[in-house]
Amino acid sequence: MEQSDELKLLAEIRDAQKEHLAEYRKVTQESLALQKQAIARQEQIARLYRRVVIAGAVLIAFLLVFLFYYLSTFR
Repeated sequence: MEQSDELKLLAEIRDAQKEHLAEYRKVTQESLALQKQAIARQEQIARLYRRVVIAGAVLIAFLLVFLFYYLSTFR
């Protein structure tokens, strides 16, 4: 009788560990998917930032050229 109870307890422990491992794998996969999404968003933002900086630099360069041209016409 005691051996049967011990076997049941051991089986319950094993089943609980299997469930825990399955849940751990699921959470790990979800976490990995979220990290991949975050990396993709960061790459998108980096590309957008580069474009904005380049556009700003071109605009500033154009304004400087225009300013020097405009000032040189008054001399």
